[in-house]
Amino acid sequence: MIDLNYRFFSILFIFLIPFFAFNQIKSNYTLKILGVVQDGGMPHLGNNKTCCENIKQDKYVTSLMLMNNENNESFLFDASPDINKQLNFMGDRIKKDLKGIFLTHAHIGHYTGLMYFGREALNSKLVNVYAMPRMKKFLEENGPWSQLVSLQNISIIELSNESKISIDSNVIVQPVEVPHRAEFSETVGYKIYGPNKTALFIPDIDKWYLWEKSIIDEIKQVDYAIIDATFYNSKEVNYRDISEIPHPFVTESMDLFDSIDIKEKNKIYFIHLNHTNPLINKDSDQYKLVRSKGYNVAEEGMKLNL
Repeated sequence: MIDLNYRFFSILFIFLIPFFAFNQIKSNYTLKILGVVQDGGMPHLGNNKTCCENIKQDKYVTSLMLMNNENNESFLFDASPDINKQLNFMGDRIKKDLKGIFLTHAHIGHYTGLMYFGREALNSKLVNVYAMPRMKKFLEENGPWSQLVSLQNISIIELSNESKISIDSNVIVQPVEVPHRAEFSETVGYKIYGPNKTALFIPDIDKWYLWEKSIIDEIKQVDYAIIDATFYNSKEVNYRDISEIPHPFVTESMDLFDSIDIKEKNKIYFIHLNHTNPLINKDSDQYKLVRSKGYNVAEEGMKLNL
């Protein structure tokens, strides 16, 4: 009887394997990190500090690309001023394969790459640009961006806070409004729902405690949390009035996340690093400390499977 039961369950298990495999959709989607630094880029204009001397190459401004590796269709998250170099790998496929651009807000590192879609450069035709209401109005009513609209280089699709939009049969994108300096537009992060995994992208926020949502709860709901790490600590920006440029310090974030499980910490990818941020340098004590605690630091070219 024992032998018969063993054989029965062994056979049942063999038949169930394809069932579970079938229900886990094979994913051809990846998120590629195109840039990791703050709006000013690296090298940084007017920089007279020694913080960057050990960095052997330039770093690009923060941007992500969602890629369907089966048909090469892609969506960009933020159009950085480094977009020429960031999208160089697409070559002449860009007009066919770039299906849309999701903007977070109207600070220079996040939308000014749109200028390269104009007639002076790519001269694109009706590239979908997804933007919140104030961001949409800002682009439509202010030059030179308004010319991109009038010449139909771009087509702006208005988003609503928390409303999900299906960009193909397997991927959903959801804007999530966050508190951040709102001179010209509101600011959003994005949840990106892939076939198997979900990512949260918040490159800019003032402070976690100012957000109506709990960042800890949000991290628990996703597989990747790619979040604002502009400054490592307050000492780093003692040459500026921090009230003008509020961000959650990395040290503050680590204190906030200290009690969460290591599995949750492993989901976190710090991004949007100022040129003074020691996390840019893998040899720094701060970088080694962050990694030892289970967190990740985003790197250009890094791919995350969705």
